[in-house]
Amino acid sequence: MSTAILRTSAKPKLSVKVQTLAAIAAIVGAVAVPQIFHALGAVSGLGTSLGETFLPMHLPIILVGLLAGPYAGAIAGLLGPLASFAISGMPGIAMLPFMMIELCAYGLFAGLLRNVKLPTIAKVITVQIAGRAVRAAAILLAVYALGNESIRVASIWTSISTGIFGLVLQWSLLPLIVYRVENLKKYE
Repeated sequence: MSTAILRTSAKPKLSVKVQTLAAIAAIVGAVAVPQIFHALGAVSGLGTSLGETFLPMHLPIILVGLLAGPYAGAIAGLLGPLASFAISGMPGIAMLPFMMIELCAYGLFAGLLRNVKLPTIAKVITVQIAGRAVRAAAILLAVYALGNESIRVASIWTSISTGIFGLVLQWSLLPLIVYRVENLKKYE
């Protein structure tokens, strides 16, 4: 007797061209959306704290994974922070590798859940937990195995508490956007 642990829904397989365009759009979003938050932070005198609080780079990466699959999600997650750093200097050099690892994990896990029959909110929460676990493992490895002194283990917990509003924003926006995009064809 063979039963599947996770049921999948039949979503159309996307062409390489569509996945590539989706990844490029997510990379652009991963650069542009945080800049809006940083500009608002500069105008309000809050500096980069709005970006750290609302996690705007995470939104396009998780979204592309949920909509276009694991390849587009992982590639956008890996290259988004790198492109942002090259253009704006953000995230800072000490956090760049950890952001690349974390966002790659977000995109990959979101993409792997694309066809799993779960409510989108459950997918988002699963992706958040998995991505933060990968980031924590990368930080622990860097600090304890590689002797990296540019980052502290406490940043694992600090980023979670600081980013709680960003997590809530993801819970609110991503299911709505995914629903809207997936149901566009019904209204064409």
